[in-house]
Amino acid sequence: MNPASLPVHERFINSIGDMPLEQYMRVRRHTETLVAPLNPEDMAAQSMPDASPAKWHLAHTTWFFETFLLSANLPGYRPFDPAYGYLFNSYYEALGPRQPRPQRGLLTRPSVGEILAYRRHVDAHMSTLLKSDLSTETEALLRLGLAHEEQHQELLLMDLLHLFSQSPITPAYDRRWPADEPGRSGRFKRLPGGLVEIGASAAPFAFDNEGPRHQVWLQPFEINDRLVTNGEWLAFMADGGYHRPELWLSDGWTLAQSGAWEAPLYWTRHGKHCQEMTLSGMRNIVADAPVTHVSYYEAAAYAEWAGARLPSEAEWELAARENLLEQADNVAWQWTRSAHSAYPGYRAAGGALGEYNGKFMVGQMVLRGGASATPVGHSRPSYRNFYRPEQRWMFSGLRLARDVGSVDAHTEAEDSFAADVVAGLSAWHKQLPPKYFYDTIGSRLFKEICQTDDYYVTRSETGLLGDIAGELAAGIPAGAVLVEFGSGDSAKTRRLLDAAPQLSAYVPVDISADALGEASAGLVRNYPKLHIAPVVADFTRPFQLPAAAEGHPRVGFFLGSTIGNFDRRGAVRFLRLAQQILGDQATLLVGVDLLKEEATLTAAYDDSQGVTAQFNKNVLLRINRELGGDFDPDAFDHLALWNAAYRRMEMYLVSRKDQIVNAAGHTFAFRSGERLHTENSHKFTVDAFAELAMEAGWAVTRTWTSDAPQVAVFRLESNITASPE
Repeated sequence: MNPASLPVHERFINSIGDMPLEQYMRVRRHTETLVAPLNPEDMAAQSMPDASPAKWHLAHTTWFFETFLLSANLPGYRPFDPAYGYLFNSYYEALGPRQPRPQRGLLTRPSVGEILAYRRHVDAHMSTLLKSDLSTETEALLRLGLAHEEQHQELLLMDLLHLFSQSPITPAYDRRWPADEPGRSGRFKRLPGGLVEIGASAAPFAFDNEGPRHQVWLQPFEINDRLVTNGEWLAFMADGGYHRPELWLSDGWTLAQSGAWEAPLYWTRHGKHCQEMTLSGMRNIVADAPVTHVSYYEAAAYAEWAGARLPSEAEWELAARENLLEQADNVAWQWTRSAHSAYPGYRAAGGALGEYNGKFMVGQMVLRGGASATPVGHSRPSYRNFYRPEQRWMFSGLRLARDVGSVDAHTEAEDSFAADVVAGLSAWHKQLPPKYFYDTIGSRLFKEICQTDDYYVTRSETGLLGDIAGELAAGIPAGAVLVEFGSGDSAKTRRLLDAAPQLSAYVPVDISADALGEASAGLVRNYPKLHIAPVVADFTRPFQLPAAAEGHPRVGFFLGSTIGNFDRRGAVRFLRLAQQILGDQATLLVGVDLLKEEATLTAAYDDSQGVTAQFNKNVLLRINRELGGDFDPDAFDHLALWNAAYRRMEMYLVSRKDQIVNAAGHTFAFRSGERLHTENSHKFTVDAFAELAMEAGWAVTRTWTSDAPQVAVFRLESNITASPE
């Protein structure tokens, strides 16, 4: 069985279930497998004081067994070389002086061959020891030594990645090293808190800093079930995350500025694309893969920007034990907001091994989980990894948490999705809001729809914007902020940005963090003088504009005929909400699809390439991915109909048979031929839209229309004679 497929509480076990010698040899062989791709030059270099040469890791882990097991427990054992006690001691003061850590790379001798001989010598004597009856104390030392070597297996990979990242030819450690798998955005999971127990319980092994097990009181909280993605981090970067001191802890801000931090450690720009250095070499950034190699300071700044926080280690452990966390131990260690300090009742062991964790309980922050480079089975829910807050060469990422009392109901998108799915599938006429089309996959499919020959809306609107961009820009005051509702990839918006250099900032607002991050990164490159301040939000609900919009005139932008997705009451409600967000003196530019012949409309919503059908069915796949659904998309047909009475195109998914489906913990029945209503797209005349705008408190001051098939752009300004709702 693949260990990654096990529940977290089962996967987080470091078991020594077989014979001690077999376990010992398996761990030792794995270390040598890790260095097999390296040449002697690779193994001797040290890229920074925090890292160590690969051959030092080989020797130090061997020294550990020699010093703490063989010398004390195997009668007559003589050290391989007395000098190695100085060369390969790491930090044990009780064992005497040692080679300074920053100077480990100066040890050209002993050679790699001599160190491998050292390993064989110690392994042979360990074989003799482990064939004998082991005392309880010796077996405990063996477990510690094996866990220690597993730690160094991960450290070795971390140090090699940093070493290879310093080379101008960016060599790969292993071209076949797997990339972190992309996936959906995370969802917050709520936990009631209360009095809980954390820390190591009865298990084959745990480090001393994992205990004693003790009780902790937790307030109710929410924790995200997945890690923050590259796309979400790109949105943070595009919003000036590395240049906004209000987001950062003081020491972190000083460090970020002095170090000229602009992105996670191994990210670089190559032309229009961001790439990252990995163990398999340089790779393009994958938007919906987890972000890694960020410091605690960066993680805390991102959490502040996202309106959340980092979890405490107790919150993380509780959620892991409840099996609520995905990507818990196989991608990146996750920063917590907990300092590495002693648990109540902790006492360090006597002698040199008492220095293993106790001496580091200051100035370090706890990380939980495990990483792609962590040996399988090494971690467990109580594992307390720790690093200094400025360090980021390790495989470190983050997941968000938030206090229940601080969560506005309108921001709980994941709860809303589940609630809307349950309500919509339980209704007599089943339906879903169209906003749920736009996850990462849906956003990509919609871009493909816009490029089909049948879908005229994007083509007509883009052409119209190209013709009138100068006139639109002439109505934008100097220093204004452009706020786009449902920005998507911001492709059409660039025509206005090009024509309006007087804009001080652009605020793209979209429900898809990945699409927003990718688009914002491109905008930052192409418009270096324009402040790009993306907002991840459901624009149909109240949201806060970023600080960049304060004190500036605001111009709203709402394209793509998205206004047609609302019914009349919903459209009025949105237009009023837009006025509240933009302010009384604002302007709103709205793109509208005008009424036209049925054949053109039907072809646009049922394109000959079948992309719209994929887009429609993706909402079922999203339910499967995010809400534990079991929809079979092939059991449904895509249907697009013109409803003349309501002047709208309607999209449905039609059940091909009688079937039972499950989603969000509920069961739903579909009859053969039953329809799930997924979208409306209303079409307007110029007069009909002007009437709608007036009802919502806006007055139409200018209208531009395209050539056939016609779309229109309306310029709206506040109208104090608006009718009450």
